[in-house]
Amino acid sequence: MPAIVTAGIEIADVDGLDAVSMRKVADRLGVGAMSLYGHVPGKDDLTALMVDAVYAELYGDDGNGGGDVTAASRVGDWRAAMRFVAERNWALYQRHPWLLDIRSSRPTLGPHVSRKYEVELRPLDGIGLSDVEMDAALTLVLSHVDSTARAHRNVSRTRTESGMSDGEWWAVVAPVLDQVMADDDLIVSARVGGAVGAQFDAAQHPEHALTFGLDTILAGIQARITSPGP
Repeated sequence: MPAIVTAGIEIADVDGLDAVSMRKVADRLGVGAMSLYGHVPGKDDLTALMVDAVYAELYGDDGNGGGDVTAASRVGDWRAAMRFVAERNWALYQRHPWLLDIRSSRPTLGPHVSRKYEVELRPLDGIGLSDVEMDAALTLVLSHVDSTARAHRNVSRTRTESGMSDGEWWAVVAPVLDQVMADDDLIVSARVGGAVGAQFDAAQHPEHALTFGLDTILAGIQARITSPGP
């Protein structure tokens, strides 16, 4: 079983999730495809096992292959812990970008998935949120990481496909934008877009968006704790 899952992950890391098939996994392992079905019923099950396996990378090993449930809580207060959680998930997406292509809205159930949820909830326990609010706060942080990781992947793909760095692209586009945005009706967007381009030599900067958004989310959670709504 581990060899099958490892082969699936290796294929997905290089060629994407859509490239994973029972046939390709079998070819990688040097066995017949039908021999795999006695271990894994099909691609959906294999994908679930792959997700659970890579989640084991997030927070180390507790000696039982599960990960340390205190990993996030040990880095400081709950804000530092949630930044730690965000950084670990962002890094996981960089190593395994195919995770962004998982389409099911229902979580994969597995030991490492469950342990991940426990690790990431613990820093929020006892800070003044209800259980439902704890889940919502964690979901907000992880959704933000997901969206900025997608933007990062899109930026990387565009660089590769265009053969141009962001700086090279901006050098070509900026003069055109100066002309297009000269309309008095576009005064704010021209100023803001120009500031972003000058700062990053690009139309967007996912890493900055990750940090800014996370700071804003954590400030919002703190405000909710300090002045809870009705």
